[in-house]
Amino acid sequence: MHPRLLTLPAFGLFGQSSFTLPTYGALLAMAFLAGLWVASRQAKRARLDANRVTDMAVWVLIAGLIGAKLLLLAVDWRFYSQNPRELLSILRSGGVFYGGLVGGILVAWWYVRRHALPGWTTADALAPGVILGQAIGRLGCFAAGCCYGKPAVVPWAVTFTDLEAHRTVGTPLDTPLHPSQLYESALCFLLFFGLLWLADRKRFPGQVVLSYTLGYSVIRFALEFWRGDLDRGSFFGGALSTSQLIAIV
Repeated sequence: MHPRLLTLPAFGLFGQSSFTLPTYGALLAMAFLAGLWVASRQAKRARLDANRVTDMAVWVLIAGLIGAKLLLLAVDWRFYSQNPRELLSILRSGGVFYGGLVGGILVAWWYVRRHALPGWTTADALAPGVILGQAIGRLGCFAAGCCYGKPAVVPWAVTFTDLEAHRTVGTPLDTPLHPSQLYESALCFLLFFGLLWLADRKRFPGQVVLSYTLGYSVIRFALEFWRGDLDRGSFFGGALSTSQLIAIV
């Protein structure tokens, strides 16, 4: 793991001796910019208004962040009702992806109707950028130590040693773990390239975004079995996590 990408001297500004750029934050910014660039290119290829699609993507991102936080609040209400300020923490409380997905879909639906965009074609243009952003974002999770895996005895197990990661998100230290973040990142990259290939060969509007939905649901359902972080939610006596239940639906 490499939680701090860069540390610069602050020369006493704002009472700080140094400024630190977290790797997690840098990769999240990179994920958004890369996803936005891909969405713009796909919009042009589909003969859509690229500026309109880019504007829509920004609104979808904002809605996604809010939705992710709301589902996190619902999943762990007991903790966050007593510690509401923790919801503002990007690392400790980044959110639940499926909450962000639902929030993004609702705003996308509103935006498409408001601006009379072709719904399925627009969704097809956005899907590859979304999965690319997820792939890069999971690299940020690995760097920070969040979304960690269960203890493992496999040769490729990883061991985290950063005390800040343990304090912030409870990452087990000095324990070999499944690199669940890298598993998901690799599979998301594969799905990204698959969606790009499909985009030029689709047989009907909506095929790309539906393939994204199905593909990521399978990825997330399977990988939940290797996740070791505790804030997963629990259904059917602990047999399924919140994300697995949503993936099935």
